[in-house]
Formats: sequence, structure tokens, C-alpha cells
Amino acid sequence: MTIPAGLLPEGLRDRLPPQAEAASRLMHRTIVAIGRHGYARVSPPLAEFEESLVGRLKAARAQDLLRMVDPVSQRMLALRPDMTAQVGRIAATRMAHSPRPLRLAYGGQVVKLRATQLRPERELAQVGAELIGRDTVAAAIEILNVALDALAAAGVTDATIDLTLPDLVDTLAGGALPLPAGRAEEVRELLDAKDAGGLAAAGADAYLPLLSACGPLDTALARLRACAGLEILDSRLAGIEAIAAAIGHRATLTLDPTERHGFEYQSWIGFSFFGGGLTGEIGRGGSYALMHDDGSEEPAIGFSLYLDPLVDIGLGVEPARRIFLPLGHDPVAAMALRREGWITIAALDETDDPSALGCDHSFEQGAPVAVAVVARG
Repeated sequence: MTIPAGLLPEGLRDRLPPQAEAASRLMHRTIVAIGRHGYARVSPPLAEFEESLVGRLKAARAQDLLRMVDPVSQRMLALRPDMTAQVGRIAATRMAHSPRPLRLAYGGQVVKLRATQLRPERELAQVGAELIGRDTVAAAIEILNVALDALAAAGVTDATIDLTLPDLVDTLAGGALPLPAGRAEEVRELLDAKDAGGLAAAGADAYLPLLSACGPLDTALARLRACAGLEILDSRLAGIEAIAAAIGHRATLTLDPTERHGFEYQSWIGFSFFGGGLTGEIGRGGSYALMHDDGSEEPAIGFSLYLDPLVDIGLGVEPARRIFLPLGHDPVAAMALRREGWITIAALDETDDPSALGCDHSFEQGAPVAVAVVARG
């Protein structure tokens, strides 16, 4: 069967003007905003050996890898679905002896094996930062401030951060609310699904109060503190309160302590980012353990933002100042126009029309002259 010309695989798409320029502009702006906090950019390859992409982050799984056989090494390669693991590899190998905390930034395309209903694209533009060597409250405050600066640089307003406690069930099951061996995963899934009936049927009634401990941060924290037997969480909740005191004036904070989906490798804290006028999350992050080749673990915390939803609502799109250069124009004057920020469109023959070429000005007698744009059906 012949594939129709121009047909792309499901979940992949072309970016045309002006969205392609907007995507590039947002990538630059967010990377610059992150870099101003001391995060140095690294640029890992699009594909790696499969084991490299799943072996650096504790509990990370290979379910989202688009694989292929490398004809050179005859080993399995995978396209990166996320850049965090690659930054972890760089930190644990080539930069293993760099002073900690190590601050690294990244930006590029990632490819998912499957799309979701909320995000049908499989190729996404991802930008982010990783703080290697720390996962303290102070580190969380820094990384969240960096993320908010990056979102502001991209033009996102009314930011919301939804906090979660990814290892909550493991922490409680090992102490305050013990569970039979092998039942923790089931309880995690039931809490993530907000399945009260399932929890009761599984004999995990003690976990039911956690389902109501979500919503605006102050309300959710009060409900968590009211749950019996959760004194083991006091230091963690105090850490969240410290985070709220440091960044609460910059974003709306909410808490869903049992949210687990998408936070499989995060440890004590996770967070998702949302913005005004945007549907669904536009980024996420949290603390995690970076695995070294000798089996040791290193604490880390970071975030990733996805720029495609921002481009889709028009962020980063700016009106271009396009000026038509007639035949025989002065090239020195044209260079001066470009230095001033003009986009110059040079005539190639007498039939070129400024309006048809999208120009709002023409260079006449040494000066820009407005062009009447003719509406075309």
C-alpha cells in the first residue's frame, strides 16, 4: 500500500510559520531564564542504548521507549521519551567528579511510544533543569523558583503548582499504617484512582482519609494533619509549608498527596505545573534518586516543561517587521535594516509583489514605506 504524499505517522506533525519560529523562540527564552540561575546547558543525543535510558533513575521503567536495532553495534537503541535520564547519565559519568550540587539545563525534542487523550502528540519539545546532589527543601524551593521564572519568560500567567507525595504509601506502609507484604502497589493504584470502595474491599480502610486530603494547599495540609497515625509525615509537611511560604506569592499551590501516575521514580515530593488558558499540565518534576554504576544513589531534584501547548495557544508568536527590497537595492542599507530588526525580503525579478510576499513595508528611496496589504480570497 502506497503511503499518501505528506502523510506523517500518528502523533507527529510539521510546525509551519509562524509557530515554528515561536517554538524556537520559547525554547531560547526558557533556557536563558534557567541559565540565569547558574544551570549550565548540556545537549545529549536523541537516541541511546536502551539500558542507558532506564538504568539511571530508580524505579524508572522502559514502557515508553520507541526502540530500534543499531545497525552498527547490533544493540537495541531507544529514542528518548524524556531527557531527565540522559542528564542523569551525564552527571553520573562524564561529570561524576564535578562539584555538587551540580546544576544542569537542557532543551530538545523527545519522542513518546504512545500519545494520550490529553496530549495526542508523540514528539514534544522539552526544556528543564536538574539539581544533582541535593533534594532538600531548599533545593525544592530553588528548582520551583527556576521553573516559575522559565514559565514567566515563556509568557505563562496564573501559574498553578500541584504538589504530591509520591512515596507516601511506602512511607506509611512501613510504619504508621502497615500493609501485608505485596499489597502496597495495589493500595497505591487504588489511591491514584480515588477508589474508596476498592480500598475498603482491600482491607485498607486506614488509607481512606487520604482521599479527602487534597485541594487548596492550606485545606489539604490541615486534613492530612488530622489523619490519625500520620505523625511520621510531620517533617515532610513542615517542608511543604516552607515551600509554600517561599513561593506561594508566585503561584497557586494545591496538594494531592496520593497522586502517583507519572511520578513512578520520584521520591518525597513531586509537582505538576499548570497555567492560565492552558488545558492539562504543562510540566512536572520532583525529587528522585540518581543511580551510579557502583550501585550508590545520589539525591537529585528537577523539572521538565513542555512547550508545544504554549505554542498552540499563540505564546511566542510575534508580529514580524517584513520589508521588501526592490531590485537594485543598496546591500549596505539592507544590512543596516536587518541590524535594526527588520526581516528583509529581496526581489528576485520584476514580478515579485511586496504584499503577496507578506511584507508590510517596502524600501523606497532609502526609507521604509508602508505597503497596503491587499486582501486575497
